[in-house]
Amino acid sequence: MPCRKQGAGLKSLVVALLLLLGFTLEAAARPSVLDARLGIHPGMTRVVLELSEASAWRVFALPNPDRVVIDLQEVDWDRPPERFSAGHVSALRFGLFTPGISRVVLDLERPAAVRRVLELPPQKGGGHRLVVDLEEAPAGSVQTAVFGQIRESSRRLPPIEIALPGAPPPPRDRRPTIVIDAGHGGVDPGAIGVSGTKEKDLALTYARALADKLRESGRFRVVMTREDDRFIPLRQRFAIAEQAKADLFISLHANTHPSGRIRGASVYTLSEEASDAEAAAIAARENRADAVGGLDLGSQPAEVGRVLLGLAQRDTMNLSKSYAVMLVEQLGKRVNLLRNTHRFAGFAVLKSPTVPSVLLEIGYVSHREEERQLLDPAHRQKVVEAVAEATARHFEVQQAWYQ
Repeated sequence: MPCRKQGAGLKSLVVALLLLLGFTLEAAARPSVLDARLGIHPGMTRVVLELSEASAWRVFALPNPDRVVIDLQEVDWDRPPERFSAGHVSALRFGLFTPGISRVVLDLERPAAVRRVLELPPQKGGGHRLVVDLEEAPAGSVQTAVFGQIRESSRRLPPIEIALPGAPPPPRDRRPTIVIDAGHGGVDPGAIGVSGTKEKDLALTYARALADKLRESGRFRVVMTREDDRFIPLRQRFAIAEQAKADLFISLHANTHPSGRIRGASVYTLSEEASDAEAAAIAARENRADAVGGLDLGSQPAEVGRVLLGLAQRDTMNLSKSYAVMLVEQLGKRVNLLRNTHRFAGFAVLKSPTVPSVLLEIGYVSHREEERQLLDPAHRQKVVEAVAEATARHFEVQQAWYQ
């Protein structure tokens, strides 16, 4: 018997080691970006991505704002460049776009066209190179000839489709459905803190903690727009809420300010007209998320006012404001608040005509002390408790109202 037990234990160990080895080999099989660099030539900027192995790719340019997008099969990035600005290029962003596809977005300092794309083999122990040459383009040139052409490798990437997390079917129980939206994600990092904290990571950490808190209560059905580091367009975020028949949509973000002195949490709801200039500026910045992610905005509906129609939308906005007031009250008992805490503006992510929605800025990552505070689990717990309490009270009021 002891021998048989030992044999069974050894077999289990071997199986575990084989599974671990298989996982390691699978992870190692994913190619990585080893380096990224810029070369400046007369009238041309050369972008070079050095890869551990050859990758399928797709390159195209987008206007308003001017960007160049490079899609690759899903890759790791060994050494992200701290600064990537020269010639036509003002900045570089990268991240997971959809499962299986990584995206690099080059912000352009001035209009440029993609002159050519080259694949070069390794040299002197280096990696495979993907070379994108950018040349000067006429100012304001948004013609199809400049921005519409897509260059692709012979081995094609899948079509550009946003892979959304599947919304669960409509609930069979009577519990309210809460959709929690972690702002930004993937190729869109959001605000960057004074010590390098990325808004997308902070928002996801708070979203997960809030989801856990609400689920633990047993009173709510909880859906998250994203549970990992992926890019989701703004309008598809609230589409998830509508598909899930949500009763409340909470979008979590972190703020930034050039002065570095502003701090405090704040709550925003939707309106055609902003409550103040700063609210309008924040909405404009958040509404750029799709452009940051490398989406063509030409086919996107523009005006928030187009959705502010009918009694259903007005009722939804009133419920949003009611919840926002409760949320401000609960936050004020636990954390620092921005002056004029409840503000409103034309946030695209809040424009569902049927789901009451708020956007919570948990604080400013541009304020050194508050950034440290936002990273503290004890502070995160305070914010989560405030949101959970406000959510419970909101639905208690709704239940009493309809009885």
